[in-house]
Amino acid sequence: FEQMKKNVTPFKVGDSVKVHVKIVEGDKQRIQVFQGVVIGRQKGGIRETFTVRKISNGIGVERVFPLHSPILEKIEVITRGHVRRAKLYYLRKLRGKAARIRERKYVAATA
Repeated sequence: FEQMKKNVTPFKVGDSVKVHVKIVEGDKQRIQVFQGVVIGRQKGGIRETFTVRKISNGIGVERVFPLHSPILEKIEVITRGHVRRAKLYYLRKLRGKAARIRERKYVAATA
């Protein structure tokens, strides 16, 4: 378990995220950003994965990322979504504005 990342950005299903991925081409290395909605998380310690879906040129693209993989540079949460499901596979059938997700609102705790 030494290979597990300690400082993982907390995110949930329904959140819009930017995933910064290291791409190695020959001897060159660059960062590629994959931006989309988290439609599922597969828990399981070191082998935990999450699936991100985006629409690219009118075509839905899904990519599964291992959470503790060294190719992940960082995960940025853009918006927090409010959903009532653990897996958002129903978004695959929806198009356009029907595929929108409500934004999660925070209520400031008064102490």
